[in-house]
Amino acid sequence: MSLNVLEKADLHMHTSASDGTDSPSEIIELVKEEGIGLFSVTDHDTIQGCRMVISARSSSDPHFLTGVEFSCRDEGGKYHILGYGYDVDAGPIHELVEATHVLRLEQFGERIKAITKEYGFYFSEENLRELYSHEEPGKPHLGNMMARLGYAKSKDDAILNYLNKVKIHSKYIRPEDAIQGILRSGGIPVLAHPVYGSGEELYMGEDMEMRLRHLLELGIQGVEAYYSAFTMPMQELMLDLADKYRLYVTAGSDYHGTNKLILLGDTNLERISDAHPGFRRFLNAVSDRIY
Repeated sequence: MSLNVLEKADLHMHTSASDGTDSPSEIIELVKEEGIGLFSVTDHDTIQGCRMVISARSSSDPHFLTGVEFSCRDEGGKYHILGYGYDVDAGPIHELVEATHVLRLEQFGERIKAITKEYGFYFSEENLRELYSHEEPGKPHLGNMMARLGYAKSKDDAILNYLNKVKIHSKYIRPEDAIQGILRSGGIPVLAHPVYGSGEELYMGEDMEMRLRHLLELGIQGVEAYYSAFTMPMQELMLDLADKYRLYVTAGSDYHGTNKLILLGDTNLERISDAHPGFRRFLNAVSDRIY
């Protein structure tokens, strides 16, 4: 694939297969409307959205790269690990998805029990069936239902003032498991929105570099240095670290449809031709895996 034909890319977006509001088919049309030449669907803990995009897209649609996003935690904190260009039929990626899916369902069940006990909310069997009908149920799905049932003013109100306040035992895979599963499936592991940790945590300067060095030991190969919520100092920090450790660079908006106020294609990278060399190296590394 020639880089010369591409001007705009967005490699971080979510569909209704996880916590986005647009179906994979709708995402294809939206990407086309935005003039994005290369996109990736990075649903949380599932590759179902990618499979659906591959089946639905035509040869005239924008180029597509497989993606996924795993929430991880170890003694050093919380990380979101993106995986790109993996083989959708590879065993390791399926094992990883299944492991994270089980943890997500357990955590989701604990969250429902916690808010029911804490606030006296009631969810009928029909409500629960609807919630669990989602491929990867999460706080946006529960928040939307709470707003609909009158337990909160809105989805955001439900998440901020109820769901985020109840204490539950968080369940995550370790970053090395996500990284190795991606690598063993022929993919490239990338640290998503690197300076952001858990909640209000923000890593800059030496703290960020120490965090990155830890992940380098585990096999991380890239950083999402172009990101919708990054300030210029954040972006420059990550591009400098990409230079220092010769890492791949990616660009993503983290679009979730109406679940978040993030615009599709808003990556802080206007044109691929203006991208950091690490981004071009990334595209070259995955060129034979782009649909």
